[in-house]
Amino acid sequence: MRTAEPGRARVLCTALAVLALAVGSVACGSDDDGGGGGGGDGGGGALEGASLTVGSKEFTEQKILGQITVLALENAGADVDDQTGLAGSVAARKALLSGDIDMYWEYTGTGWITHLKETEPIPDSAEQYQAVAERDLQENKIRWLEPAPANNTYAFAVKSESYEKLGVKKMSDFKTLVEQRPNDASVCVGEEFTSRDDGLPGVQKTYDFEFTKVTKIDEGLIYTETDKGADGGGKCNFGEVFITDGRIKANDLKIIEDDKSFFPKYNPSLTVRDDVLQKYPQIEEVFKPIAAKLDDATLQTLNAQVDVEGLTEDEVAEEWLKDQGFID
Repeated sequence: MRTAEPGRARVLCTALAVLALAVGSVACGSDDDGGGGGGGDGGGGALEGASLTVGSKEFTEQKILGQITVLALENAGADVDDQTGLAGSVAARKALLSGDIDMYWEYTGTGWITHLKETEPIPDSAEQYQAVAERDLQENKIRWLEPAPANNTYAFAVKSESYEKLGVKKMSDFKTLVEQRPNDASVCVGEEFTSRDDGLPGVQKTYDFEFTKVTKIDEGLIYTETDKGADGGGKCNFGEVFITDGRIKANDLKIIEDDKSFFPKYNPSLTVRDDVLQKYPQIEEVFKPIAAKLDDATLQTLNAQVDVEGLTEDEVAEEWLKDQGFID
C-alpha cells in the first residue's frame, strides 16, 4: 500500500537519481507535468537505494508527522525502518544523537529549552528557529530543516461551561483562584510536562502560584477529563493541552490566555543528523514543500481525524499526502 508500483517514469527517475548523487538532487515527478506531486524535487526515485530510520514521540501529532515522513521517504524510493512512537522528547532525541534513528520532527521551543538547556525562549518564531538550528548544528551536528508554520505550543484549557464561573481567562488569574478558591485549582497534566522548564515548574514560577491539585494522566485523557470538569466527575478543572490538538474544538474547550507569553514557540521541524543529510541531500527537497503546508488548522484537522474520528495515524498521513499531491 505504501509504495506505488514503479512505472516508466519511476525507472527513468531511478537512473537519474544515480547521476544526482554526483551533481545534486534531480526533479523526478509523475508522468504528468511534475508540478506539485511526488514530494517536490525529492519525489519519484530521488532516494532510491537509501536506507533510513524514522522516529517520533508517542503522541498523536508526532505519530502523524512520523507517518508522513515514512510515506514521503518511501515514495522517494527509500527503504524505511519505522521506529515511530518513542517514549517522549528525551528518548527521541537520544535515539537521534546515538544513530538509532536518522530523523524525527522536533519543536523549536523544545530544542531550545529542553535539548540546548536555554532558559529564556525567543518570542519571534523565525529568530527562535534560526537560533536553535545554528546552535544544534554547531554543537551536535543536527540539522533542522525548514520549519512548518504551525505553532504547537502548550496552553491550559477549561470546559466552556466553567470559563466564566471559575474566573480564569488569563494565566495571571490562577493566582487569585488558588488564594480564594483553592479546591477549584485542579489541573490534569502529562508526565513530561511536570518536569520540563517550559512546562509546569516554569509556569508556576513565572505566574507566582501553585496548583492545589496536580493529576498526572495520559495526555490523551486530559481533554475528556477537562471537558467533564471536577463538578462533572472529571479529575480536574483545567488541563494542559496542545494548541494544534483537534480535541480542543471537538470538546468545546476554552483556552486560557498566556498573558505573560511564557510558553515558547513550538514550530515543528524535521531534525536530521548532519551525516545523513550530507549523504542524502535530497531529503531536504522532499520535505520543504510538505512542511510549508503544515499550519495550525491543518494539524488540528489531522489530529482530530485520529483522536475524534478514530482513524489511524498512517491512514491520516497517507490521505493527506495524496490530497496534497505529494504521493500517488
